[in-house]
Amino acid sequence: MRTADGDARNASADLILRGGVVHALCPGDGGVTAIALRAGHVARIGDEREVMALAGPATRVVDLAGRAVLPGVNDAHLHATWLGAMWPDTLFGGQAGPGPAPQRPLLDAAERRRAILRAGELVASLGITSYTEPGLGPGEDHGATGAFGTSVAEQYRALAVEGLLRARVTALWLFGELDGPSDLESFLAGLAATDGTTNDPRWLRFAGVKIFADGIPPMRSAYTHHCYADGVIPSLLVAGADDAEREANLAQMIIAAHRAGHQVGVHATGDRSIDVTLDAIERARAERDTDLGHYVIHGDLVTRPQLRRMAALGVGLDTQPEIAVRTRTLVDAALGPGSAAAAWPLQAALDEGVPLCLTSDAPVLSPDWRRQIAAADEWMGPAPDPRRRMGRLLRCYTVEPARQDHALAWKGTLAPGMVADLCVLEADPLAVTPAELPDVNVDLTVVDGEIVYDRGARVAVVETA
Repeated sequence: MRTADGDARNASADLILRGGVVHALCPGDGGVTAIALRAGHVARIGDEREVMALAGPATRVVDLAGRAVLPGVNDAHLHATWLGAMWPDTLFGGQAGPGPAPQRPLLDAAERRRAILRAGELVASLGITSYTEPGLGPGEDHGATGAFGTSVAEQYRALAVEGLLRARVTALWLFGELDGPSDLESFLAGLAATDGTTNDPRWLRFAGVKIFADGIPPMRSAYTHHCYADGVIPSLLVAGADDAEREANLAQMIIAAHRAGHQVGVHATGDRSIDVTLDAIERARAERDTDLGHYVIHGDLVTRPQLRRMAALGVGLDTQPEIAVRTRTLVDAALGPGSAAAAWPLQAALDEGVPLCLTSDAPVLSPDWRRQIAAADEWMGPAPDPRRRMGRLLRCYTVEPARQDHALAWKGTLAPGMVADLCVLEADPLAVTPAELPDVNVDLTVVDGEIVYDRGARVAVVETA
């Protein structure tokens, strides 16, 4: 039996889920068939007899009937406000590559608020209990979408205070344009003026900053060490008179953010932009050796030696396998035949010990995490142990994002004492193939001990003894 410590050890649970399989994703979680929640935390996990000992007159009980419980899904790169404005459309749609976004600008604070709330309903239906909004700030205050400016950050603050968020939110500040240029002067000014205070950082936390280093390979805008097949020579998005100055300015941005204690997420898809990023992080760590959880966003053309450097520096990787699957022909056309096969080296990232988060980048893609796991498995090829691979990929949507959020002490697993964030799937994900996972329904989502989504309204109340 595994239970939370404290004087309330045997107090009645608020909610019990029993009769299924509980993948707590913590050491020694084998054979767990039930879980009890109390006061927004996991009170006990174990077999049904052990956990039902915490049932009281007011305890709600869910009969899992063989279904599976997982820690709440954490999408570490999801543009929720933009998603709320665009859904059900995505940039990729049914195409191999991204297309123009539908013109649905959020024109005022009320529309931005509604978009955040709409996205909250959507992610709850997918079992997502945490997400990172990667890039909000003054660089987009006059952006065409209205989904990334300072006003969005203020709407998140208001919703957090009102207790209306449906998922826990981590946000990164943006001091340039989304998918566009930035300059060192504006970045430093924004960094100095940043106010990251919130009423409860477990619900809303401004973790650091996002920097766009380059574009993407299919658009021939990833910053690489070689020319594209048609002779295009890419450059960084960071302003500067030449490549050397642009690289120096990007490095100064990263180092300045590190000095200020901010986590940095760098959109870097080309191997050359990744080199500049890692060099800057290494310099920053040499100056102040603190692990702030910096990470590379996308990392399409990351190399094995770079992955080794990332592991040594504690630099994470947030990537979208479905983009790899969909754009392989576009990458080969841009960089030359066979180039895509060496891109997105997911297995190498796992083998080298890089903190790896699978993400959706919604609404570039659907926010459905099950599709990303299926795409990751397809990209990696046949697995000698499919069950072990599925377990590892599930951790890339739960445990690893919690690590990126500096929250491993309180979320990401279902160990006793952790926050009661979980989802229930209609079938055990370790008993299906990754290709089958997108067809496995999410039946229930719980955040902070409260049911925020119930596909079948299957919660029963224990009768008074």
